[in-house]
Parts: sequence; structure tokens; C-alpha cells
Amino acid sequence: MTTAASGAGPRRPARPGPFARLRRSFDAHWYAWAMVLPVVVVLAVLVGYPLGRGIFLSFTDADEANVARTIGVNHIPATYEFVGLDNYWKVLSGQEGHFYGRLTWTVVWTGSCVFFHYTIGLGLALLLNRPMRFRGLYRVLLILPWAVPAFVATFSWRLMFNEKYGVLNAVLDRLGVGAVDWLGDGLLQKVSAVAVNVWLGVPFMMVAILGGLQAIPSELHEAAEVDGATPWQRFRHVTLPGLKPVSGTVILLGVIWTFNMFQVIYLLIGQGASSESEILVTYSYRLAFQGVRDYAGSATYGILILSLLLVFAVFYRRLLTRQETIR
Repeated sequence: MTTAASGAGPRRPARPGPFARLRRSFDAHWYAWAMVLPVVVVLAVLVGYPLGRGIFLSFTDADEANVARTIGVNHIPATYEFVGLDNYWKVLSGQEGHFYGRLTWTVVWTGSCVFFHYTIGLGLALLLNRPMRFRGLYRVLLILPWAVPAFVATFSWRLMFNEKYGVLNAVLDRLGVGAVDWLGDGLLQKVSAVAVNVWLGVPFMMVAILGGLQAIPSELHEAAEVDGATPWQRFRHVTLPGLKPVSGTVILLGVIWTFNMFQVIYLLIGQGASSESEILVTYSYRLAFQGVRDYAGSATYGILILSLLLVFAVFYRRLLTRQETIR
């Protein structure tokens, strides 16, 4: 009577805490946990520890002079110190002097490469999605650049870009244009790097988009054609909306891969890379492994690169989700 008069309802059972839910999940699905455990251990060793070590070094002044090292039978302990956010302040405030210029070029490099990856891949996928003779042969030939290891393809292009013996300059000489220093001039270094990366990345985009095209029901195109839609209207209102799920994923992956595309810049241009031709990841590598090795600076660049990509991925996925909700 008292409970009814006071209007208080029955108490809800207390919600179990995260550890209780985890233990319950383990008891119910122990076999799945056992299958996942080796992967978790491998990721923790190969990804988790280096990432944690990099984050720690980015808050220190570690370089080759103060890290722990062994010379013969003598072990020299580490003497680097914790400096807090000093490394990040030097980079982001412009005191280091290289970050924003290389960030701008990295964004331009990523945007131009992904743009050409997607547009050329879309065009080739549309061609291969149509009935034609030797279509299987064309698909194999267009996928070959993707099958070749990136470092092999990059060195092959480096030979073709050679100023004296490269096939591109040989063709230009035949045309009366004259040899071009593809890998010596700062602007031409960038153009050459974009061209090589586009050649390497188009096959993946083509295959992914081709799969998306084949997943679009043919009835939609037939209905649009019956309604009198032109080929451009069918492409705009049927094909592109049908490709949105695939496009969103491949563009996100393309941005992440291209932003961190170390081998094309470093192997194509090599030691001759000008300060304007380097992207963030290649400069981070040079800090850690060339000249006076600045491990703290390299780790700082690495964490900033990771942070930029995480922020982009979060906002990009939210934008796609919002567009799907509006639609």
C-alpha cells in the first residue's frame, strides 16, 4: 500500500559492469576468444608496442647521442629527458620550419592522386562492365600494375625517368623537344611522383568500382531507360548513387594509403628529393635514420600523421552517414 501510494515502481535490476559483461561474454563464447587471442597478441606486439613507444618518445628529447646503446662490451644507458609537449609546440608553432609546407604538399599529393585514382578507375570499370571481346584479357592486363611489387614498379619508372638513358627522354628527343630532368627539378619531381602513384593505384580502384557496378541491379538501368533517361542521366541518377557505399570506402582507404605512400616518394626521387618534394612520412623517416638521428622529432611527426588521419576518417565517415540519413 505504501509503495502504491508513493507512486514508486519496481526497482530495475542493476546493470552489470564492463568487467562482468566481459567475463560473461568469455564464459559464453570462450572458443571465439581463443581464436581471436593469437591475432590480438600479434597486433599488440607489432602495432601496440611500437605505437606506445613512439608516443612516449614524442614527449622526450631522444636522439642518437642520448639513447641507450652498446659499443663493444660497454653499455651506455639512456640519458634523454622528458620534455612534455615541447616537441609538438615546436612543430605546430612553426619553430621547426618544415611542417606546414610539407603538410600542404602532402594534402595536394593525396588529393590529386586519389582524384585520378578514382576518376580513371571509374572510367575503366565502366568500359570493362560492358560486353566486349577479350574483356577477360583486358581485365588481367589492367590489373598487372597492382600485381607488381611497388618497389619494383617504382625502380622501373625511375629508369624510364632517367635524364640520359630514360625511354621518356628518348621519345622527347625523337620529337625534337629535348631531354627533361624529371627527377632533378622540384616541380617535375612532384609530377613524376603523382604519375607513378596513379599508375600503381588505378587497378585497385578499378577492381573495387567494377564490383560495385556489378552489384547494381540491372532492373534500375532498364527502368530508367524505359522512362526515357539519357545515358548521362542514368549514370548520374542510377550508377553514381549505387556506387556510394563502395566509393566511400575506397576513397577513405585511398586517402590513408596515399597519405602514407612512403616508397614512391623515397624510392623514385631518393636522396635527390628537395624539401618541397617530400611528404610528411618521408621526412619523418629521414629524421630517424639519416644525418643526426632525431628519434623524438620523428616520433612527433608520426603521431601527428596518425592524428590527422584519424580526424579525417572520423569526419569523413560522419559526412557519409549524414548524407545517407538525408537521402
